Amino acid sequence: MKISNIVSRRNRILLRELVITDFKLRYQGSILGYLWSLLKPLLLFGILYIVFGEILRFGKGIPYYPVYLLMGVVLWNFFTEATRQGMTAIVSRGSLLRKINFPKYIVVFSATISALINLGLNIIVIGIFIVISGAEIQMEALILFPLVIIELYILSLAVAFFLAAANVKYRDVSHIWDVFIQAGFYATPIIYPISMVIERSEWVAKLMILNPIAQVIQDSRYLLTTSASQTLFSVYGTFTVYLIPLTVVAMLSIIASFYFKKRSKYFTEDL
Repeated sequence: MKISNIVSRRNRILLRELVITDFKLRYQGSILGYLWSLLKPLLLFGILYIVFGEILRFGKGIPYYPVYLLMGVVLWNFFTEATRQGMTAIVSRGSLLRKINFPKYIVVFSATISALINLGLNIIVIGIFIVISGAEIQMEALILFPLVIIELYILSLAVAFFLAAANVKYRDVSHIWDVFIQAGFYATPIIYPISMVIERSEWVAKLMILNPIAQVIQDSRYLLTTSASQTLFSVYGTFTVYLIPLTVVAMLSIIASFYFKKRSKYFTEDL
C-alpha cells in the first residue's frame, strides 16, 4: 500500500472520529440531547412567526408563509452554526494539534460537517411541514435544491476557514463575527419577503439578493415552497446574474484557502 494511501485513510478516519466527537459533545449532559438540534430552530421559528407573521403581518400575501419562514430560519441557522463552530475549531482543538501532526483543515471540516448533519435533520422537518401545508414543489427541485445546498455549504466552509485562521491570532474575531451575524440576519430576507423591499427601493432589493445567502434562501423557497418567491432571475430577468453570487463564493473559497494555508504554519505558536 502506498504511503499516500495510508495517510489519506488516516485522515479520513480522523475526520470521521472528530465529527462523531463533535456531535456527541454538543448536547452532552442535556436531557433532550440530540433533539435540541431540531428544537432550537423550531422554537426560534415559533417566536418569529408569532411576532412577524401574526402580529406585524410580514407574511401577508405570501403563500405558505410558515414554511417560507422556516426555510429561511433553518438555512440561516446552518450558516451561523457552521461558521461559528468552524471559527473556534482550531482554538478549541489546540491541545490535540500540539500533540499530533495532521492537516489542520480536518478540524474545520469536522466542525462544518457536524453542522451539515444538523441541517439534514432540519430539512426532514421542513419536508414534513411542506407535506402538511401542501406547499408547491417545483419539478426541478430534486436536481436544483441539492446544488443550492452545496453552494451554501461551500460558502459556509470558506468563511469558516478564513475565520478559523484569523481567530487563532486575533481573538476579537469571534466578537466581531457575532455582531455581523446579528446584523446579517436582519439584512437578509428571512423574516420578511424580498417583495416588501422591492416596494420601497428596487435598487436596494437588487443589491440585497446578490448576497449568496439571500440567493440560496430565495431559490430554496421557490423550489420547495412557492413559485411566488422572488429569485435572482425574477428580480433581474436573466440567469446570467447568477454568475455574481457564484463568483463571490468561488473568490471567497480561494482567498480563504490561501489565507488558512499561510497562517496554519503558525497555529501551534499562536495557540
